[in-house]
Amino acid sequence: MISEITCPDDKSALCADIMSGLPEWFEEPDGIAACAGLVTGLPVLAHTDSGTRTGFIALKYHPPAAAEIFVIATRREFHGRGIGHSLLKAAEAHARRSGCSLLTVKTLAPRGRHEPHLDSTRAFYGRNGFLKAEIFPTLWAEGHPCLFLVKPLH
Repeated sequence: MISEITCPDDKSALCADIMSGLPEWFEEPDGIAACAGLVTGLPVLAHTDSGTRTGFIALKYHPPAAAEIFVIATRREFHGRGIGHSLLKAAEAHARRSGCSLLTVKTLAPRGRHEPHLDSTRAFYGRNGFLKAEIFPTLWAEGHPCLFLVKPLH
């Protein structure tokens, strides 16, 4: 089941909890803390299974046409169960209701090293209809190229 979280403290706690359990994707404790603070002001949708919040997605709106996936994460023990796909579908519906025609996301671009977790992230977005739009080599930091992906919402 997917529902919107409205309590800022709940949004922040869920974000920090899930991201902290995924150090391959979210390496920096300061980055996790910053993200947990920022999501308090964003729409956050959570997937719940048997009373456990298994994953979440936070959206940042860029009027008039785009919604950005600010962060999406699923607890490790629930990977591969379609939760991420369900969260994306819920985010798409949320964005359409808000009048958006595009859903965007930023993730790390390939860096020429063995990073299977990031390969699977990029493949996940590709399977879900996202198109590679642009790579920004230094948007985040040197050595952390940003891949900008876009999905038209028809």
